[in-house]
Amino acid sequence: MAKLYFYYSAMNAGKSTSLLQSAHNYRERGMRAILMTPAMDDRAGVGRISSRIGLDSDAMPFAADNDLYRHVRQEHQRDPVACVFVDEAQFLTRMQVLQLTLIVDRLDIPVLCYGLRTDFRGEPFEGSQYLLAWAEELTEIKTICRSGRKATMNARLNAEGERVFEGDQVEIGHNYEAMSRRDFDLPRASPIPYVEPE
Repeated sequence: MAKLYFYYSAMNAGKSTSLLQSAHNYRERGMRAILMTPAMDDRAGVGRISSRIGLDSDAMPFAADNDLYRHVRQEHQRDPVACVFVDEAQFLTRMQVLQLTLIVDRLDIPVLCYGLRTDFRGEPFEGSQYLLAWAEELTEIKTICRSGRKATMNARLNAEGERVFEGDQVEIGHNYEAMSRRDFDLPRASPIPYVEPE
């Protein structure tokens, strides 16, 4: 039975590497896999998934208004699809996560999504929020903070390597550092206006 999977982590944990390895396994066995990536993420070029260790692959770029279920259904009718992979899944819309559930439930095709849970303020991304709610399988890909603690948060850095606390949720091109929640200092980063008592 097909399932919707969400593999999540902080930055630089190897999500894209894991996706590319899994897609290679399907292709090596003669099975067709569709790879998708947000068009807005053009760091390696539009429609490219690239890992820090040098693996890369072409992928279908998608925008926020693309119907992923319609696309996969048409592709599946043309040539059977064994699996769908989505990189940077935090950038999916709520509607697109719903469409991914239809790929699983109506077409019986497994969908594997890889992405971040939260942004540089500790706030959930829309795509991640609904993947966490609707996926059958949730798997954390672990990484560590420079303090040695488990990293779960993503600090945004400017060009000088200094921490940034303001800005749009999505800004491609910044550098990020994976941090533990303690080192991230969630009360300082969060937009929730809580003042700690003396």
